Amino acid sequence: MRCPERPPIGRDTTLCMSLSARPGHFGSRFHNRLYALLGLDYVYKAFATTDLPRAIAGIRALGIRGCAVSMPFKETVIPLLDALEPSARAIDSVNTIVNDNGTLTGANTDYLAVRALLAQHAIDPSAAFVLRGSGGMAKAVVAALRDSGFRHGTVVARNAAAGAALAQRYGFAHATELGDRTAPLLINVTPLGMEGPDAAALAFPESAIAAAAIAFDVVALPARTPFLQAAERLGTPSITGHEVLVLQGLEQFVRYTGVRPTSAQVADAAAYART
Repeated sequence: MRCPERPPIGRDTTLCMSLSARPGHFGSRFHNRLYALLGLDYVYKAFATTDLPRAIAGIRALGIRGCAVSMPFKETVIPLLDALEPSARAIDSVNTIVNDNGTLTGANTDYLAVRALLAQHAIDPSAAFVLRGSGGMAKAVVAALRDSGFRHGTVVARNAAAGAALAQRYGFAHATELGDRTAPLLINVTPLGMEGPDAAALAFPESAIAAAAIAFDVVALPARTPFLQAAERLGTPSITGHEVLVLQGLEQFVRYTGVRPTSAQVADAAAYART
């Protein structure tokens, strides 16, 4: 897709940013591509920090419009903000900050993306689910399931304390081992299948995947995990971590700019960001 000529960076250029312990490239490329496609006088830059309070003070003092927040700051940033959207209050976690003339409001667009995908894929909330994982992203997914009307599910986590606390908070069952559990909706929110030592691991056995109505892998890198490849081979519809990554970034973009791009523009930016 051809971009219009970008406004030159100057004193009126709006800065957005991200904060994480180990910055990646997807967010910067995704947001900057959309700015270019829409001819917006914005620029996005990723930063790392070891001093979160001063970083947040800088956002407020310098008028930085928006900030994406990654681990390990999603919970520790909350006391430094002025307000929370319902999406952040639902899980006590922030991945997005919007600066309105010095007032900082936190949101969680991971939660919003999962809710949107459950609706887009028309998943019946009366269906049971089995979810593997108990970390921060698992909390976003479990909360989104509950708030989308799901009432029957099991959180499987080897960390018994974390898994039990997560399941209890949102009203679901808990188990420490997967065993022979299966359900119409299977969700992986663990590192299984992620680039690294668990890259070849399958999050669920093929028999469970074949019997499921939908396979949902929140892992975004690689785009096609062993779990998703097995679902494709077995004819089970899927939701991908890439979809979550793009939708959560889109909701950040809309909050920062007040502009909602077209589907074609979002697809272009997502493809550009992955290159």
